[in-house]
Amino acid sequence: MKNEKGTTSSANAEKQRRFRERQRDAGKKLIRGYVTPQAQDCYDEIRQKTGWSDSETLSNALRVLFAAYKCGQIKLLNEWLKDHKR
Repeated sequence: MKNEKGTTSSANAEKQRRFRERQRDAGKKLIRGYVTPQAQDCYDEIRQKTGWSDSETLSNALRVLFAAYKCGQIKLLNEWLKDHKR
């Protein structure tokens, strides 16, 4: 079946499959989820201030969260977020 651009749907699916395989081979993992409007605002602010891509923002956010966890600072991090209405 051809789409509007004249290419087959299966060709696009194959291209996407190869891309996902290359990412996995590079040690990367796809993570998806829904976020609250407040979290989206924080995410947008971080991206604006840092100039990071989507994947860099997610990767660095996970690293910061893990560091807070390892240092026993999750409660402190959550309190700061609440105090600053984040």
